[in-house]
Amino acid sequence: MERVLGVGGYFVRSADPERLGAWYRDCLGLDADENGLWQPQTGPMVFAPFETGTDYFGSADQKVMLNFRVRDLDAMLAQLRSKGADVVEQTQEMEGVGRFGWVTDPDGNRIELWQPT
Repeated sequence: MERVLGVGGYFVRSADPERLGAWYRDCLGLDADENGLWQPQTGPMVFAPFETGTDYFGSADQKVMLNFRVRDLDAMLAQLRSKGADVVEQTQEMEGVGRFGWVTDPDGNRIELWQPT
């Protein structure tokens, strides 16, 4: 059986793609090139379908949520706050998995930040 090898891209609609791309670069440090190519560090990735009625993604209109692994969740959240980003105050810890925090990008997409254990 053939299997996928990994995530090859994440595509998001935006009324202002340049502004949104700049936000990901300036606030999250996502250093994609002019073609959007980014070389993430090797590490775990979770694929998890959720119930339709979940509020975990924030807005009910949001069908998927991007999760980024981070080295230091507290430092990343502080960096985002200093840039005026819409950061959820509380964080969550999941024993054996790590800590989680959330930010909403300028287009209203909720993003999860994960500091693995």
